[in-house]
Amino acid sequence: MDNEFPVKFYEIVEGIKDMRIRGAGRIARAAVNALVIASDSIETGDVDEYIRRVKNAAKILVDTRPTAVSLPNGLRYVLNKVLSDYRSGVSSVDQLKDNLKKYADDFIKISNEAIKRIAEYGAGRIEDGDVIMTHCNSSAAISVIISAYKAGKDIEVYATETRPRFQGRLTAKMLSDAGIDVTLIVDSAVRYFMNKVDKVVVGADAIAANGAVVNKIGTSMVALAAHEARVPFMVAAETYKFSPDTLFGKLIVIEERPYTEVVPEKWLSDKPKIRVRNPAFDVTPPEYIDLIITEIGVLNPAVFPFIIRDRFGVFYSELEPWEDS
Repeated sequence: MDNEFPVKFYEIVEGIKDMRIRGAGRIARAAVNALVIASDSIETGDVDEYIRRVKNAAKILVDTRPTAVSLPNGLRYVLNKVLSDYRSGVSSVDQLKDNLKKYADDFIKISNEAIKRIAEYGAGRIEDGDVIMTHCNSSAAISVIISAYKAGKDIEVYATETRPRFQGRLTAKMLSDAGIDVTLIVDSAVRYFMNKVDKVVVGADAIAANGAVVNKIGTSMVALAAHEARVPFMVAAETYKFSPDTLFGKLIVIEERPYTEVVPEKWLSDKPKIRVRNPAFDVTPPEYIDLIITEIGVLNPAVFPFIIRDRFGVFYSELEPWEDS
């Protein structure tokens, strides 16, 4: 790996790639922080050179995880504002650096406040005595559950392990640490336990214009089981997880992870007829989703084309800010 930027920048890049930094919101905040680190390290008085190098840093970050829409949306938010300043005539690199840092701080504040608002809205949908199922490790979904518990509601949770990386174990620990009774289950036991469940609450890595939700692999299986058992299925997600690309007919890329997350390399080495697939995400169609809890309220998937236009029209164009115009 080159050394154009500080070691800390590349540590964040690798942390996102290998999932030491996980969860769409955390990934977005980490990427924006990394952009600040890269920006601060650029030593030049030439604004054109500064912009070129900041764009390069953004390109490196965008390539880390193709499915987590929050990452490019966070970078779009910051970089488009900086490019607007640049095009309007800001001729000082130091001023552009200060502006980038301010826009990054603004995005991180928006992100953190969004989780708090989602927790408030979502907790209102949880009733005393509810048994909740959740999948993977979503800050937004966890905030809803913990907020309901702190409001005095007697609840318990079934958390899936979320194979092959077992993010659900982290969720179970976080909920248990908050004082909530949690049962950890294998993913394939979802339908077995669904009859004991009152509501499902999951997060999202991306939301398409038609209201379809891209989330950790297995989410669509949980949604299908909930639909068949007539259990309400709710998604907790910040609006910056909406994918503006899908307004133009683009598909959200589904990331495939290394097969070694599923089986050891040694196990597969003498089995030439076996191929291992490891998609990290799947797509849950809108008809299996009862509602989506966002920081601007509880929404039906049908309204998402309008939300994407309103929230992203200001800073989205078909030419990405990290691309050369």
